[in-house]
Amino acid sequence: MTKYEFSLILEGSPDLTEDLADELFAAGCDDGTPGTCNGVFTIDFHREAATLEAAIQSAIANVRDAGQTVARVEIEADLFAQPA
Repeated sequence: MTKYEFSLILEGSPDLTEDLADELFAAGCDDGTPGTCNGVFTIDFHREAATLEAAIQSAIANVRDAGQTVARVEIEADLFAQPA
């Protein structure tokens, strides 16, 4: 399997509390690092899966299991750059 890196941005930008971090971890986001910047709540994932789509879908499902909603997914553009 391949490890994929991407970020999920949560809707409503909830406060990053210890309880929320624990809920995300318990829901399966143990390969994600939650954080906030300028009031925006993100979880940076390093997830192993067969495809990028599978990695993102499973991460979104885990976030939903923790009672949160994903607003969008962000992926670094340089991850798709082809070597010259």
